[in-house]
Amino acid sequence: MLLLALHLFAPAPFAYGQTGPQPGNRAGGASISDPRLDKLPPALRERGAALLNQKNENERARIAADLARAEQSAAMEFLLSVFETEPSATVRYAIVNRLGRYSHPQVRQMLERCALSDKDDRVAILALERLRAQRAEDLFQLLEQRLEQAHKNGDEKQIRLLGKEQERWISLVKGTMLPTFMQIPPPLFSLKAADRPIRVLAFGDFGTGSAQQKQVAAAMLQYHRKEPFDFAITLGDNFYNDGMESPNDPRWETWWDELYNPLGIKVYATLGNHDWGYSNSPAAEILYSQKSPSWRMPAAYYTFTAGPVQFFALDTNEMSEAQLLWLRDELDSSRATWKVVYGHHPIYSAGAHEDNPKMIKRLLPVLKGRADVFIAGHDHDLQHLKPEGGVHFFVSGGGGASLRQPRPGPRSLFAKGVHGFAVMEADARQLKVTFVDVNLNKLYEYILNKQDRSTTTGQSGSASHTACSGCANRK
Repeated sequence: MLLLALHLFAPAPFAYGQTGPQPGNRAGGASISDPRLDKLPPALRERGAALLNQKNENERARIAADLARAEQSAAMEFLLSVFETEPSATVRYAIVNRLGRYSHPQVRQMLERCALSDKDDRVAILALERLRAQRAEDLFQLLEQRLEQAHKNGDEKQIRLLGKEQERWISLVKGTMLPTFMQIPPPLFSLKAADRPIRVLAFGDFGTGSAQQKQVAAAMLQYHRKEPFDFAITLGDNFYNDGMESPNDPRWETWWDELYNPLGIKVYATLGNHDWGYSNSPAAEILYSQKSPSWRMPAAYYTFTAGPVQFFALDTNEMSEAQLLWLRDELDSSRATWKVVYGHHPIYSAGAHEDNPKMIKRLLPVLKGRADVFIAGHDHDLQHLKPEGGVHFFVSGGGGASLRQPRPGPRSLFAKGVHGFAVMEADARQLKVTFVDVNLNKLYEYILNKQDRSTTTGQSGSASHTACSGCANRK
């Protein structure tokens, strides 16, 4: 409060957005000898000069954002100096948006001044939001340290108590209006008798409203008419770029109802990182379950059975201790033949996002020896990766967003950047995962056999993308 008062009553020598004398500056331009470039290491000066000499403000904003994203510490002082005299609100917004995520005293000072004096309200509001997130993160780290101490002491009661508080703080740090009661999973429910086989549609990374999303949705419907699904699951990034603003957002009709209601089945959804954008988005997606004949998201994470399978839907955006404890308890108490865990972020991936160290450290130990399958999205492709600890890893992120080509590595059994979806079929003996493209070609098929805990493979739809041969047995 003292700092705020000093800012309010002290004279401001310069308001962001006010143009001043800038020798040699053409709409932010500068020569290669511009002294501001001395603030950059030599390897970045060419990119800095490109930013200063670019006349198009949208292109300048892009360059500034790229520098802040990839070279935060190295480019910080340079970007702060650019910000001081930058006339374009678009460019200032880009710098605040990206550099404002960097926790550094100079950045925080810039955010404070910007929140008070920037001439553009949108830039000022964003600066205040970035400042809020940084300060909330500082407090969140205190809770994390106390939780770490509880782990060292082996205090299960304290871990559970702090885990629930951690879940609340995750929302506070993200600035998302998700009440804690919406994070409490409902009791276990069932969709189909345990002695019946099931066929399930699985897709992620789709909610763009694009022609590609519509093409994948049409292919799903065509497949469903020949080989009906019992229900479907989503693997997050349901609505780009920032989720839904409310349960009444008009995109529900065009991006969901019109495309997926024709399937005539229930779809059990999970949240992706893009679904955590708008402050009300996670709550909006949960509440829409009450309005839709198809969309179902009873909580941020939950579990249900269908035929011989128990499904565990996760919110992988931030794996709270409470969620991990819940998952461990539910997996341990499950009597289902197959256990399938699904969420947005992969543990292992040969895609653009690669392996996830945090998920490997925190989630994988809970799954090992307990789950049969972990299926995710996030990487906009289709993948199967070698099992570990009895868990097979699949990625089905070809639901309609722009594709990213994977880079197959030693862990890869199948990887292809293509629009499509996954089909899971299970009975008491086998669980089969099939990848299907928009032309209904079955690209890849993999069968897990429950009887001898070994894995056999089927044939793919084309010689160039056969299912793997000689894959390792499940341990």
